[in-house]
Amino acid sequence: MFEATALNRRNERVEWLWKVLFLLMTLILVVPVIIILSVLVYKGHGAITWEFMTEMARSGGREGGIFPALVGTIWLVGVALLASVPLGVASAIYLSEYAPDNWFTRVINLAIINLAGVPSIVHALFGVGAFVLFFRFGASILAASLTLAIMTLPVVIVATRESLQAVPRAFREACWNMGATRWQTIRRVVLPNAVSGILTGVILEVSRTAGETAPIMFTGAAMFIPFLPQSVFDQTMALSYHLFIISNSIPGVAEETKYGVALVLITLVLAMNALSIAFRVYLRGKKKW
Repeated sequence: MFEATALNRRNERVEWLWKVLFLLMTLILVVPVIIILSVLVYKGHGAITWEFMTEMARSGGREGGIFPALVGTIWLVGVALLASVPLGVASAIYLSEYAPDNWFTRVINLAIINLAGVPSIVHALFGVGAFVLFFRFGASILAASLTLAIMTLPVVIVATRESLQAVPRAFREACWNMGATRWQTIRRVVLPNAVSGILTGVILEVSRTAGETAPIMFTGAAMFIPFLPQSVFDQTMALSYHLFIISNSIPGVAEETKYGVALVLITLVLAMNALSIAFRVYLRGKKKW
């Protein structure tokens, strides 16, 4: 048997210290999330009833259920996904597979990075000017969703582009040698192998879209509407804005109700993310490399 030298023991101690450091860093990220969820469940579980989930709001949102806000949030997230995912994936395909490496594409990449750092309130003002006033959509689900789509577009583009570039170039060259066109290669080989990474961007978009308040409060979210939207040109309530209103502008709302709305919102986001992650894991398991 080999006897550990002083250098071996020193390396083991250093490795142990780094392991503990990384564990502490992980706990710093995880523990606050657990605490937040625990507080929401403890203070808000009493408000979660069938009536709370399915009834219309009453008394300006002070009483009744959150069904209009729940449905409105699903409307906003769904329309925003329909608007941003196809455009974001198409943009990433062009930048990754077609665009030459020159000053113009570098400017585009820089603009995408800068767009990701723009505050949400600035996106809200852009949405008012572009979609509410210029395109005359008015304060509506469509205007609010398009504003959210513009805000989250950089996330989809960056995630998709990184996923496309992670596909080995040998896959492309094999298709080209067989006589396939560039688009056939992208559609039948590159995209199927990159779809699990694309879903990462979609997951991040869902989380941010469902929880944003500023971009929708000027473009389509209403303080109180006791009925469901009938089309994308209607205004709607939303969970994030409803939580903001009952926490700051409506007196006399029970604390249990506020925490209950927050618990429903975060549960909805987690459920959407869980479905996307499960689908991503399924697709990743079918990869051959």
